[in-house]
Amino acid sequence: MTRKIAIVGAGQSGLQTGIGLLKAGYEVTILSNRTGEQIRNGKVMSSQCMFDQALQTERDLGLNFWENDCPPVEGIGVTVPNLEQQGDKLIDWSAPLDHKAQSVDQRLKMPVWMDEFERLGGNLTICDVGIAELEELAATYELVLVAAGKGEIVSMFERDEQRSRFDKPQRALALTYVHGMAPKKPYSRVAFNLIPGVGEYFVFPALTLSGPCEIMVFEGIPGGPMDCWGDVTTPQEHLQRSLEIIRTYAPWEAERCHNVKLTDDGGVLAGRFAPTVRMPVATLPSGRKVMGMADALVVNDPITGQGSNNGAKCSRVYLDLILARGDQPFTEDWMQQTFETYWAYASQVVEWTNSMLLPPPQHILELLGAAQALPSLASRIANGFDNPADYMPWWMDDEATRDVITTHMQSGAA
Repeated sequence: MTRKIAIVGAGQSGLQTGIGLLKAGYEVTILSNRTGEQIRNGKVMSSQCMFDQALQTERDLGLNFWENDCPPVEGIGVTVPNLEQQGDKLIDWSAPLDHKAQSVDQRLKMPVWMDEFERLGGNLTICDVGIAELEELAATYELVLVAAGKGEIVSMFERDEQRSRFDKPQRALALTYVHGMAPKKPYSRVAFNLIPGVGEYFVFPALTLSGPCEIMVFEGIPGGPMDCWGDVTTPQEHLQRSLEIIRTYAPWEAERCHNVKLTDDGGVLAGRFAPTVRMPVATLPSGRKVMGMADALVVNDPITGQGSNNGAKCSRVYLDLILARGDQPFTEDWMQQTFETYWAYASQVVEWTNSMLLPPPQHILELLGAAQALPSLASRIANGFDNPADYMPWWMDDEATRDVITTHMQSGAA
């Protein structure tokens, strides 16, 4: 008998999991509150720079439709300006990635994946899902996965106080999608600008509905000078505010922006949210259980660019464990253990990301500074974005970090 699974949410994790299940012979329904056309015509949703391990989970399912069209992200760069001297940099280095990353606008990607899901025989239902709809799904399907990161149903998943370090937003966030930015030389990269006491600005190439673009990402410390989006009322004002910020705090980045224009009026976004970890199982009024996944349960600040990567990797874990379950029931214990398998990885991403939201300790400043003179160390930091577990546990410990620096110094001198 074919097993029946329902997934609420047509984003990275929901669609990827649904398509994987269809290919394995399951009967799958995905519920979305928007059609593909509404997504395509709406506002940008994220910056979604995906690194190689996450991209491989898409390749394995034949979902890498933009591999040859998307401009590659070939490296990572880190710059820390000297705020006491305009235009001066305290730290400035970059390193190539071993495997290229890429960013495909979700307005381009998700409608195509929705079509692919239906082409493979999936049932795509467009509706708002509340408690009543979840009750109906839980009574009809053997497993209900909640992959939507917002709204009434997500609040059913209880906040995990032990695993949630923050209870309020740590950054004022903004995105600006632009055409016409001068490329980074000699290779494309995520250019991180870490501005002490102000926040972070990073920018990288991507593919949007109108072709190759760059995504400008702003992370302002709440109450600081980059927390400045509340009075912006139009897309053009948003672009002008973006340019004002980088002219003030990262003038070398402003030099790339003489000819920029918005990709479209939907290519801007501003908001804030608290990084949160939630319990994986929610109990409906009937007593039936539903299971959360990806950013319905683990919401990271985008400062380390791990959102879509986590979604893809969570999908891989869930898919493997659903298939391994065979015809056994999806019990609450199984749901809990499945999430814990994912958490073994995600916990390290959360710890690393949360550390980046706090004022950097001395050993991290020393690490980023040492990478200027040590290409092998710069490479290790850059490539950790593909697998943040590589940073652990030494990133969090001053002595262990200094040991890593010393090891790279010795190997560089050898």
